Amino acid sequence: SSGPHANGYSLIRKIIQDSGAGYKDILDDQSIGELLLKPTRIYVRAVLDLMTKVEVKALAHITGGGLLENIPRVLPAGKDAIIDTGTWCMPPIFNWIQQQGNVDTREMFRTFNCGVGMVVCVNAIDQNTALECLAKSGETAWIIGRIIKGEKNQPRVALT
Repeated sequence: SSGPHANGYSLIRKIIQDSGAGYKDILDDQSIGELLLKPTRIYVRAVLDLMTKVEVKALAHITGGGLLENIPRVLPAGKDAIIDTGTWCMPPIFNWIQQQGNVDTREMFRTFNCGVGMVVCVNAIDQNTALECLAKSGETAWIIGRIIKGEKNQPRVALT
């Protein structure tokens, strides 16, 4: 993702107010204001191209509700997602939000995309083709986890 994608801004405003930070403060060579105003990435072209190459089982645009609420919405009953949070680096703006606001890690993944703007579920056999196709479309993509048989009728996400 390019940043918070317009999610969690009530919390972000409160953190800025409570921390005494300013929108002109510099973080990762940019002002906090610039980082927060980055436009939402639009993935439609890359995903449409991907759908001509592999069977896409599910798509989850990670908006309000973060990874923990958006991924279960696209999973069928009896399936769970295991997300390995060590497979990508959380962009500095999210680390700053978490540290300045003393936000619990699970709450970060429930409120924000934490650097993952879109989740695409494909068969394991198609993952390399999917990664190559997305890279050719100009997207940075990586494997963040796997889908497993769930124990409950309600899909869920586990973070590792």
